[in-house]
Order: sequence, then C-alpha cells, then structure tokens
Amino acid sequence: MTTPVRTLVLLRHAKSDYPDGVADHERPLAPRGVREAALAGDWIRANVGNVDAVLCSTATRTRETLARTGIEADIRYEDSLYDSRPGIVVDLVNDVDEDVKTLLVVGHEPTTSSLAFALAGPGSDAEALERMTQKYPTSAIAVLATEHPWSRLEVGGATLVDFHVPR
Repeated sequence: MTTPVRTLVLLRHAKSDYPDGVADHERPLAPRGVREAALAGDWIRANVGNVDAVLCSTATRTRETLARTGIEADIRYEDSLYDSRPGIVVDLVNDVDEDVKTLLVVGHEPTTSSLAFALAGPGSDAEALERMTQKYPTSAIAVLATEHPWSRLEVGGATLVDFHVPR
C-alpha cells in the first residue's frame, strides 16, 4: 500500500495598499494585488489542482487575497496566522483533518518564507529553493509535498516541489 502524498501550498498575501489612518491588520489589497491574487488562483488550479482546505489569516489583505484567488474550499480563518511564527503555523497544520489532501495557507512575511525553508527537506527542487532564497514577494507560492500525515508534519518533513511568483 502506498503512502498518500499531501500537498501544502504556502501563499503570501498579494500586494497591499497603505491608506492613511488604516491599522496594519485592516490594510486592503492594492490594485496590483487584486490582479496578482487572481493570477495566483489561476496558477494554483492549473499546477496544483483542487484545494481541499484553507487556513487564512484574519487580516483584510489575506482575506481579500483568498477571495480573489477564486479558490473554493473549506476555509478556517485564524487570528494566530497574523504576526505569526513558523511553529504556530506548523501547529495549525498538525490539527488539519487527515482527509485533506491539499491544504492552502494564506499568510504573511517573514513567516511564510521561513516556514517554506524550514519544511523543505531532502529532495527539494534546488532551483525553486534558489528562487525562494532571492525573494519571497507578495503573491508568491511555495508548493511542498509530504508523505507524513498532517499531524506529524515537522521541520524538514516535506519536499519543495515548486515556487512561483504570479505576475
């Protein structure tokens, strides 16, 4: 019997705006972000396939990014994804139902890139790692595969299979 492969997609929110008098948590997407979030959704559908579940920060820009991707899945909004650390995200992923085969996490920097690097273990795509090292810009997407159940995913427990910046 083969071990099922699970896919973790780490999406940094799209480009946000900086309106005067708006708190960081409430900042909306900039026009460029609206466009790039839609491109991110198109790329995920074409290259990853169906997303079963989403963990999304409660910040306005992450919620708007998710909405603009057009991805339809079970969504859980998590306050702890805002101003987070990689360990917090791993704890959230560890609680995901094992029936979920593809999980999308919509979050922020520097947590998203730190998590992608931390999870990327042996066999990771060297070119994708190199591009991720150069920059993890807004709307960037890291795709990781793992044979571990979500409850046992840990540092080095996945393989980075792709990194894409929709533009």
